[in-house]
Amino acid sequence: MTAQKLVFSTLSPLVQFIQKSTFSSFLLFFSALLALILANSPANESIQWLLSQRIGFTLGEFSVYKSLLLWINDGLMSIFFFVVGLELKREIIAGELSNPRNVLLPIVAAIGGMVFPALIYVAINSSGNPAAMNGWGIPMATDIAFALGVLYLLGPKVPIQLKVFLTALAIIDDLGAVLIVAFFYTSEISLIDLSYGASVFALMIGLNLVGVRSVLVYAVLGIGGVWLATLLSGVHATVAAVLVASIIPADRRVDKARYLKAISELTEKFKIASRAKNDKYLLTSDEENIIGEIKRLSKASISPLQRLERSMHGLVVFVVMPIFALANAGVAIENDWLEMISSQVALGVGIGLVVGKLLGVFGLSMLGIKLGWFKKPKGINTSMMLGISLLAAIGFTMSLFINSLAFEDPMMIGQAKMGILMASLLSGFAGYLILKGAIKPSK
Repeated sequence: MTAQKLVFSTLSPLVQFIQKSTFSSFLLFFSALLALILANSPANESIQWLLSQRIGFTLGEFSVYKSLLLWINDGLMSIFFFVVGLELKREIIAGELSNPRNVLLPIVAAIGGMVFPALIYVAINSSGNPAAMNGWGIPMATDIAFALGVLYLLGPKVPIQLKVFLTALAIIDDLGAVLIVAFFYTSEISLIDLSYGASVFALMIGLNLVGVRSVLVYAVLGIGGVWLATLLSGVHATVAAVLVASIIPADRRVDKARYLKAISELTEKFKIASRAKNDKYLLTSDEENIIGEIKRLSKASISPLQRLERSMHGLVVFVVMPIFALANAGVAIENDWLEMISSQVALGVGIGLVVGKLLGVFGLSMLGIKLGWFKKPKGINTSMMLGISLLAAIGFTMSLFINSLAFEDPMMIGQAKMGILMASLLSGFAGYLILKGAIKPSK
């Protein structure tokens, strides 16, 4: 690999994300389908028993024991939110969100796509069980992996502006979901644990400012300090994951110009060292030292933020999200399944996702374009905007996650799951078909 290609590959995590999105969406869909099948099989009782088992550890007088389901929702999903935080920081620093002209349209669309679904849910459930009102945050979310996966099924003929718009929209939506969890779905707060976490977080900021770039240092302090303290404080642990991600260093020890110069010099040294002893199998000590220096320089030329995002993305899309779907997407369909689907909770979630996203994302976007607040992105027509708005209604992972925080009643949890699954399937298929007809085949 040439130096130029290596530098390019380190600066294009979005390209790697795009390449993996289609398969990861299939995997996530398969996990959800498997969860639904298992929930309606004799294995369901054993699965629920397994998810309820308490797991933890004791160190002296300190102990932490939580159910397996909570470790999945608080632990594994913290990894998911950590990567979301890394993506947010990258996009704000040097990505699409760094350009104010690219931000206004997806910001307005994302806000509309959160507010309208919540209003529709509240309107539908205002006359029902008061406990159902706690689910207003469920239809506000967009599943970035699923939505992008459906979009990339259309192949390379999809305009890059459409991909950028959906990515920016989903990332802003994720940020909104984090704030909702932090402020509205947090239990009683322990100020002692929270102050301890804040102290460790301040220490991490200090280490960043003085130039510490060791990923291991940030991992130990982030997990053992900020994340664990936040978990014990009552604030949802996924919020800590985003906070930790925000202070992961984004700068490099070695800039591109210095890296290219050093690589050129080391390449010449390697050529000279190779002439001295042209062994077919073994390297000389000089050759090994030169390769080691190239490795060190290559690592120093990539920021900790990019290294973590690139290395952890596969873990999230191929392990974390499928396990979360297996643990949370299952809903037992009884003889009263029609009553379940037609319940106020299910209707609030389903209609909130589909209609709310259409009104919020598509409606406000087109209104803003008509009023001259912003211009329609080049290469995107009205039908494409409509299709993208439907893809934004695929709530799935994030909606299931907020559902696990919103309700304690198993019946309401099941009703909300039905609404999420039905809305995500409907909007996903409809969005795909509209976009397929709107995008002209490549010549």
